[in-house]
Amino acid sequence: MGNLAGELFRPFALTVTIALLSSLLVSLTIVPVLAYWFLKSPSPASAAEDARIAEAARSKAHEAEQRSRLQRGYLPILAKSQKHPVITIVAAVLVLGGTAAMSPLLATDLLGNSGQNSMTVRQVLPAGTSLEQTGAAAAQVESVLRGIDGIKDVQVTSGNAQTGFAALTSSGASNSTFTVVTDDKADQQKLQDTVRSRLASASAPGKVTVGAQQGGLGTSSSVDITINAANSADLKTASDAVAKAMDGVPGSAEVATNLDASQSVVQVKVDRAKAVAAGLNEEQVAGVLASTVSPIPAGTVRIDTTDFPVQIGEGTHFTSISDVRAINLPTPAGPVPLSSIASVDQVDTPVSITSSNGQRSAKVTVTPSGSNLGAVSTAVSDRLASVQLPAGVTATIGGATTQQADSFRQLGLALLAAVAIVYVIMVAAFKSLIQPLILLVSVPFAATGAIALLLVTGVPLGLPSLIGMLMLVGIVVTNAIVLIDLINQYRKPHDGSPGMSVADAITHGARQRLRPILMTALATVFALTPMALGLTGGGGFISRPLAVVVIGGLVSSTALTLVLVPVLYKLVEGRREKKALLKALTQRPDVAQDGSRARATATTLTGPPE
Repeated sequence: MGNLAGELFRPFALTVTIALLSSLLVSLTIVPVLAYWFLKSPSPASAAEDARIAEAARSKAHEAEQRSRLQRGYLPILAKSQKHPVITIVAAVLVLGGTAAMSPLLATDLLGNSGQNSMTVRQVLPAGTSLEQTGAAAAQVESVLRGIDGIKDVQVTSGNAQTGFAALTSSGASNSTFTVVTDDKADQQKLQDTVRSRLASASAPGKVTVGAQQGGLGTSSSVDITINAANSADLKTASDAVAKAMDGVPGSAEVATNLDASQSVVQVKVDRAKAVAAGLNEEQVAGVLASTVSPIPAGTVRIDTTDFPVQIGEGTHFTSISDVRAINLPTPAGPVPLSSIASVDQVDTPVSITSSNGQRSAKVTVTPSGSNLGAVSTAVSDRLASVQLPAGVTATIGGATTQQADSFRQLGLALLAAVAIVYVIMVAAFKSLIQPLILLVSVPFAATGAIALLLVTGVPLGLPSLIGMLMLVGIVVTNAIVLIDLINQYRKPHDGSPGMSVADAITHGARQRLRPILMTALATVFALTPMALGLTGGGGFISRPLAVVVIGGLVSSTALTLVLVPVLYKLVEGRREKKALLKALTQRPDVAQDGSRARATATTLTGPPE
């Protein structure tokens, strides 16, 4: 995995791998030594006495196990499922169908709330608004913000507070940006909704938008629509059409376009023919206007260790367009007004112009109001398909939608690779191509509990949830492996005694492995419970979805492993056993003459236990 998913969870995968290898080493070395030291049996008088004590201990443990409530509840269920395999399989298929039906109900999100206790509020006033008016309007918004419970600090930036290249991307004097720091214990989503409602009821000047703080983990929190056009007119038309179509998208908080950021300027268009007739050119006109509007720089003067700029004149302060049109330009024939050789108009121009591959581009941003990014993306796609764009204009969806799709696709491929690797390892271990497939049946049923618990807890499906699904592949297969391995051991001859039949091996194996499987599952569930309850602090946006998925998947897969896997094993291995018995009986001289009796005998031997 690469990009966000790889960078975020590669350390997690390495940590889990190292921990598992370490626990394997401890279980094979230290645990046996500790068991030898602390679990010593009484010293027997002879070998026969040792065997008698061991057999008595086994019998006592066997009787106590059979009388336990756990066995009395599980064995009847196992017997009925073995007796009615078709009903069991049909029920399992219905469970899978229910899982597929629940999937569309899941909310999807990339990472959800990343735990940031901050938000950004933007106030956009009409183009040409003075800095004083912008500051006064920002003060109104600030007073509203400071009166909301849960907000600790508010930092306001009005106008252009940057210099150099950053000033070129500033939105001018008509905009204000508020960086709001909130209480880290507050519900950030509810607090954002409260801020939106309070600002809307306060009738704050201009357009006010509220969003989560950007940055961190390289993710985006909005659905972006990138529009490309050959000229500015088509770009403006398409941007307005898309923004209008996106207004009111279910689950969205606000819609914004970067073409909204504009500033009012005085535009002078020189008529070349009239300028030449007056004895001027465009450069001369521009130079006269520059010296009239602004002081003329004349170098610097150093006094002691400080350099001071030197400017000639004070510039001219204009109060109206007519004053600009009346500027006198020196010509050989005498001064002439600017309006005689040029048109002077006040126009709104974009603060910045973005181009991509030689085409003008704009971005329409849809900010989700909740944690269901998938539903917002789907609604945006549907509405975008119905927008009539000018000829030659294209619109593509990006932002968080693209990041989520790429991450989900990578994790889906990783999930398939994990299943394939597990299958290859189990084929080598069991020396069978069929039995590993029986074990892998537990994997899809893990999704049943995972999806159900996600719906119950209201946790969206995102990157952490899919990582939990990836973990479940190894966890749930482990339970099935220990069950099938013991069943296979019971079927093998041991110490001169013949192996058990398939039915007997399943009964004894499932009974013996019931307690270890449940203990392993419960230990994992209880260990992840604090994470699922969100008690892990700021990292809960990753740990909680992961824990919820693992707990839900482990519960459902464990229950189905103890019931469905034995049924499938009997269907596959029971058929093989029946064929082997029929072949052995037909080779006996006393039975070969009566094939029907051989088949009847084989059927009796392979029937379900009483």
